[in-house]
Amino acid sequence: MTFASAPRFADLTTMGVGGPSDDYREVHSTPDLIATVQEVWASGEQWLVCGGGSNLLVSDEGFDGVVIAPRSQGIRVVDELGPQVIVQVDAGVEWDALVEHAVATGWGGIEALSGIPGRVGAAPIQNIGAYGSEFASVAVGVEFLDEGSEKAATVAAVECAFGYRTSAFKEGRVGIVTSVTLALDVGGYSAPIAYAQLSDKLGVPLGSRIEAGRVREAVLALRRSKGMVFDPSDPDTHGCGSFFVNPVVSADMLALLPSGTPYWRQPVEENQSTVIPLDALATVDVPQRVETAPSSVKLSAAWLIEHAGIGRGFSLPGSGAAVSPKHTLAITNRGSATAADVVELAGYIQTRVASEFGVVLQPEPRLVGLSL
Repeated sequence: MTFASAPRFADLTTMGVGGPSDDYREVHSTPDLIATVQEVWASGEQWLVCGGGSNLLVSDEGFDGVVIAPRSQGIRVVDELGPQVIVQVDAGVEWDALVEHAVATGWGGIEALSGIPGRVGAAPIQNIGAYGSEFASVAVGVEFLDEGSEKAATVAAVECAFGYRTSAFKEGRVGIVTSVTLALDVGGYSAPIAYAQLSDKLGVPLGSRIEAGRVREAVLALRRSKGMVFDPSDPDTHGCGSFFVNPVVSADMLALLPSGTPYWRQPVEENQSTVIPLDALATVDVPQRVETAPSSVKLSAAWLIEHAGIGRGFSLPGSGAAVSPKHTLAITNRGSATAADVVELAGYIQTRVASEFGVVLQPEPRLVGLSL
């Protein structure tokens, strides 16, 4: 990626909004990444990592600091353990390019994560997930350079505090991901199908293991139908994917919501999470307050938005931002949006849902110079 001058975040992000990045540094190897980051830390300047720009929303004023863009491209087999292969992947590799490579090579385990935009370095931070799968399910470790450290160290997966769209790296551990290590299955078969909509699309029962390539094709088709595969020519895809995180509430709070509000029980085990369907919203009865009732549940943000009266394609008067016509949980840039437009619409949605249900939705993308 080459720019004649310092690029704007409108050029660097899939939302296509945001002001200038006056000090933009693209690095193409892990040693250069570490050296660049250490130099910036020593200077005391503000800094920001920009991978694929798919989970980043920067203000129209831009960012007054150093923007570091990892672009290292290594994919290395570091061990083979019977039915699995251990693969180390540099932070700068595009995530979907990794999935495509894995499927073509006969490695299974991440095919349900096809079509997710961004780069590998962001995957552990968000613990990316979709269609019954998540990064944590294949993670062995994350090579991470803590701020102030001289060299990167491997953080074992069990120490990463992976949860639903979160990790230790998102919750206070400051530094930068340099690579990740994954355990993938050999033989060309997928991980067990764990998502009803995907099993329906494939015509196989839940729990089936089939050719990983078939799963990838089905996932890409599903994501495209929702505008969730970025396409520069399609404004319906110019966003940050799901803009809001599915909220977790107590069972007491659930009892105050309308009967028939869809929810999913939270696992009891600490740091585990459930991938929440965004479309297959089966109506279920609200549980009674008994000893077997869950202590917390996860709600569908898409359902809450729709039932607060905000439908697909909704836009505020005069705004360049709109709810996607394909998916209620996405906010898109229709071609003329500013960062302020996006935040105004997100704030309106947040207010409507809070007024209707008493639930405050939280944004999934990182906001820089902006707040909700």
